[in-house]
Amino acid sequence: MPKSVVYTGCSVGENPLCCFDTLSDEEIAFVEKSSVEVDYKQGEIICKQGSFASHIMIMKEGLAKIYLENGNDSLILKILPPVNIIGLPALFDGNNTFPYSAQTYMNSTVKLIEIGAFKKLIENNAQFAMQIISLLAENSVIINGRFFCLTKKQTYGRLADVLLCLAQRIYKQDKFPLQLTRKDLSELASMSIESTTRILTRFKEEGLIAIHCNEIEILDADKLLEISAIG
Repeated sequence: MPKSVVYTGCSVGENPLCCFDTLSDEEIAFVEKSSVEVDYKQGEIICKQGSFASHIMIMKEGLAKIYLENGNDSLILKILPPVNIIGLPALFDGNNTFPYSAQTYMNSTVKLIEIGAFKKLIENNAQFAMQIISLLAENSVIINGRFFCLTKKQTYGRLADVLLCLAQRIYKQDKFPLQLTRKDLSELASMSIESTTRILTRFKEEGLIAIHCNEIEILDADKLLEISAIG
């Protein structure tokens, strides 16, 4: 495996909305006419797995999770801060339903773009289409890396991945608000709440993190990265 390939549990790309930079003023106006903004409260469902996909959605504010459902079981695929796109897998021919569910972690604002209008942009703007293909490819790599971590890494490595992802990709700062519960963190790391609490305490005792009333602070990112790499 090339040294440049590093598998982490992070589920967020670098710049998911760069594709819209390729649109002309006329195309941007077309998008605005074909879209609407909706406010969702904490815990509300944005889209339901298996439901009709009438829109492509953009997270403008808030935080949400993308997950697969199977009876009483679920698996979190991604966590989405602003600004990210939801629903791209519904674009391929022969499919008109969402392959996953999305639910808010906190009060959020989502922009809904009619899927027909979105497809028209892809048909008429080659640069936009290439950016969407690039985004789908990046998502595939990210999801593959996340599955590797969930199945091959030990609990310490998985939780280190989650904390680094939150700091570096979600909040983009070492000190960030604790908007996710212990249950949310345990779901992201695919472990029990008890194990999550125990490992967080261990990380705190070893000086890797600090836990304040409503915040977590990364004190030693290099050590967490080492734990992540060891798995």
